[in-house]
Amino acid sequence: MLTDLLISAIPAALCFSIHELSHGLMALALGDDTAKRDGRLSLNPLRHIDPFGFLMLILVGFGWAKPVMVDMRRFKNPKLGMAATAFAGPLSNFLLAAVVMAAYGVAVAFQGAMPPAVAYNLLEILVMTAYMSISLGVFNLIPVPPLDGSKVVEAVLPERTYYTIMRYEKYGMLVMFAVLITGVLDRPLSFVTREVFSGMLNIAQFTFDLVR
Repeated sequence: MLTDLLISAIPAALCFSIHELSHGLMALALGDDTAKRDGRLSLNPLRHIDPFGFLMLILVGFGWAKPVMVDMRRFKNPKLGMAATAFAGPLSNFLLAAVVMAAYGVAVAFQGAMPPAVAYNLLEILVMTAYMSISLGVFNLIPVPPLDGSKVVEAVLPERTYYTIMRYEKYGMLVMFAVLITGVLDRPLSFVTREVFSGMLNIAQFTFDLVR
């Protein structure tokens, strides 16, 4: 039981940490050091995890972390800066999944050199990390505030519409909870996640063939 919990918790913690760190790094690159001052430029999961969102990711496959604070006034172009900072999170999850699937291919190729229990747990952790990371990336691209997808979509909206939406952003959390409770998006989100994961199996096959 403890092993199963760790196999789920370790990937979730890594996926959240990479996601939030990427938000902070992108904001810093664009001129806003708020995340740095808040201590969020870290891979320490304790700085990023929202307990309920963390539990949701483990139990249902979709969750969230504590948001990284951003001061959009520090960006040369506030709307595009926010969009780039928001998109950095999901993008990092897809890149993480690709790297992990590459490692999975190598691990499969050499699993015979490892004790069976070690090989089994390692492969489970790698697969779950990749799947969770894709799931987190897909979920956060939903264009509902405060998810990252909303910031990306808002970047192409007229200024007046953009700032109107920003004023009501706090109510987006209620919409998100309604989506999670009703499960209305469970099937489409799971479908997209599985399709992306299936596509990334090609990366694992490539690295497997490369080292064999």
